[in-house]
Amino acid sequence: MITVSLCMIVKNEEKNLGKCLESLKGIVDEMIVVDTGSTDRTVEIAREFGAKVEFFEWVNDFSKARNYAFSLASCDYIYSADADEELDEENRQRFIQLKKDIEELNIDIVQMYYTNQLSFRTVYNFDKELRPKLFKRVRTFLWEDPIHEQVVLDPIVVNSDIEIIHRPSENHGKRDLEAFRRAVNDGRRLSKRLHGMYARELFMAGDDEDFIKAKDFFAGAIMDTERSLDEIKEASCVLAHIAILEKDVPALLKYTLKDAITEMSSEMCYELGDYYFAADDLDEAIVWYYNAAYECSSILDARRSGVMPRLALAKCYRKLGNDEQAADYEREAGEIEDA
Repeated sequence: MITVSLCMIVKNEEKNLGKCLESLKGIVDEMIVVDTGSTDRTVEIAREFGAKVEFFEWVNDFSKARNYAFSLASCDYIYSADADEELDEENRQRFIQLKKDIEELNIDIVQMYYTNQLSFRTVYNFDKELRPKLFKRVRTFLWEDPIHEQVVLDPIVVNSDIEIIHRPSENHGKRDLEAFRRAVNDGRRLSKRLHGMYARELFMAGDDEDFIKAKDFFAGAIMDTERSLDEIKEASCVLAHIAILEKDVPALLKYTLKDAITEMSSEMCYELGDYYFAADDLDEAIVWYYNAAYECSSILDARRSGVMPRLALAKCYRKLGNDEQAADYEREAGEIEDA
């Protein structure tokens, strides 16, 4: 059976850490906890569970801290966990079986289901999705093809049925948005993935001030010739929302047209619905809210193609005195919410 090193980075996690480590007892073969500056009992709790505790000076970079934690591992595989995760007994047994099953297989990464993601709703649209969680510590490189041979570079990834319960004790949206702003202010270029996550977190967790503070970055992204069309559309949605906040109609038109280069997003249609609703043009608002709900797809926030435009349509119809139609849209929104 393979051996597994638990590698964590933590700070002030006394509320969560014990439950996480307790759920991993008997599964992992060593516990490595890297503390980045706790002032509570986090370090003491980790040591009570027999964890090897190391310290890492926080430099506003989760990747550097995570890489340091990984460098301390000595087992066959590394399990990466956060303090607000835990496994119930059913999934503990699945993990133990997994350790037996992959012993003879050349697997680099095992993905597990991350659940309860919408409890605080910051950057994820779905309550359950696969994430890479178990990593082979030392990767074996293999040659392939009988002629013109080359080294296999793509990792071998498998999906498991293990479900990790995410139990956040607070909303990290504000913290994450501040981290995005700090990275931008430090002159760091956000990858395509982080560009999308920044835009998504704004729509899910940001307030008006967060959007305004992001204006310069996304305006720059629009002009960046190395950004993809997907990134241009993401930035356009953010900037259109800012245009609504600033009552800047020419800017709203500009960014709407950029999104319309391809099929318009639900986010942009919803912004146009908001614009016309504020202008008391209910007929036009209904057109755009309807498009957001039924004719287009969301690229950042699934709520803007689901619950939100339907509730907005209900609001329009109630204002027009059509309570029956409004009730239909409210019922449909409720069904989506409960699904």
